[in-house]
Amino acid sequence: MELRHLEYFVAVAAEMNFSRAAQRIHVVQSALSAAVGRLEKELGLELFDRSKRQIALTAPGEAFLEHAREVIHAAHRARSSVDDFREKLTGTVTLGTLMSWGTLNLPAALREFRRSNPLVTVRLRQSLTGSAGHLAAIADGQMDLALVSINSSPSPLVVLRELTREPMVFVCEPTHPLADAARVRLVDLDREDLIQFPVGWGIRQRVDAALAAAGVNPVGAYEVADYAIAAELIRHRLATAILPISAANRSPELPKIPVHPPLTWTLSIASAAPQYISRAATTLADTLVSLVDR
Repeated sequence: MELRHLEYFVAVAAEMNFSRAAQRIHVVQSALSAAVGRLEKELGLELFDRSKRQIALTAPGEAFLEHAREVIHAAHRARSSVDDFREKLTGTVTLGTLMSWGTLNLPAALREFRRSNPLVTVRLRQSLTGSAGHLAAIADGQMDLALVSINSSPSPLVVLRELTREPMVFVCEPTHPLADAARVRLVDLDREDLIQFPVGWGIRQRVDAALAAAGVNPVGAYEVADYAIAAELIRHRLATAILPISAANRSPELPKIPVHPPLTWTLSIASAAPQYISRAATTLADTLVSLVDR
């Protein structure tokens, strides 16, 4: 059983698609399929149910997945264990980022980290599935750290440290009927054409849950993955949105009204569990936390 075969299996389990998994880990699909097949032959069990159009993990596959992830994390930790014996910190840290960093000054944090650790390479990555995609990538051993706006970890292999929190506000164009309101009740947004963000984004999960709890059914004619595009739609009277205040403040000409019940957007740093994280990743995470505290 080879480590790369486990990595191939975990990639397919994350994507539930052999083609996308091959693209994700930069191998040809035939090699990935053959490796997973050899792994199944070695185990004497099928890890994936291929009987339907959409593949799925079998019961043995579900059980094997968590152990495979643990082995991958342990291998990464083994590689980084010699860092303590080097005079200077080296290595590569893959950091997942979001569209908004709240009040965190990420470039300043990276500059400070670079000044102290010039031999460490930091790779910044974004995900179309936002925070959920980052958390899955950390659990699968594909990413070291990530800025996320989801408040809980779906895996024991991933831990979260909160960095910042801020209120969310209703954003509209100046002639909107609610533009001059002192506050906007969520129940007042029923049938409102609210912009949605992609499934997996922390803001999408938070807003959807709050609106559902209030019994509100917005129209949601537009789904975008960019706050700047959302602001343009609002300016052209096509939609409104609920945004973190730091993101809303990028468009000073648009009214920003507090919502009730209040909604809070949080930014956390996600990492592998302490027994698996590298010293370089730990140092970068500590730098982000210390900068926010300042």
